[in-house]
Amino acid sequence: MCGAGGAKIAKRGRQDLTSVNKGIRASQVRVVGSDGEQIGIMPIEEALSIAGGEDLDLVEVSPDANPPVCKIMDFGKYKYELTKQKQGAKRRQKGFQIKEIKVRPKTGDHDLETKVRHIEKFIGKRDKVKVTLVFRGREFKLKEQANAVLEKIVAMTEEIAQVEQSPKFEGRVITMLLGPK
Repeated sequence: MCGAGGAKIAKRGRQDLTSVNKGIRASQVRVVGSDGEQIGIMPIEEALSIAGGEDLDLVEVSPDANPPVCKIMDFGKYKYELTKQKQGAKRRQKGFQIKEIKVRPKTGDHDLETKVRHIEKFIGKRDKVKVTLVFRGREFKLKEQANAVLEKIVAMTEEIAQVEQSPKFEGRVITMLLGPK
């Protein structure tokens, strides 16, 4: 037999539920050959002897089936291919960050243009932008002016960004989330 002699394979503290060779507890198993063809249902001892004859492992691929499905394969190669698949999936995964831009109800037009340029830079990197409008002191009464500032930001970035979360009022803060189109 190839590698994993028995029982279940433990991986970094958590149980990988793949049973191999003598670790398979069922008395009858459905066996799939190394070429992918079904061999049939047989006692576990006979399946282990067939796998041993081919110098391969008997790996339980579907333990919930009745009887469990086992495949004759090189278990070390199988584990290696699984890790390569996981690494490939992780590499293809798109990651993004949430950047934050803070404005006030009385933020001037020029300052707003500067902040919009920052938003465009972040959106260009496929990140999301959380626009936070903060009220201080008596500015709390300037809700209409605050909404106008947020609407200006949306209008200035409408070609490259879309509103993913509309402005939400939370205490003395209004937040809005912009994402790439």
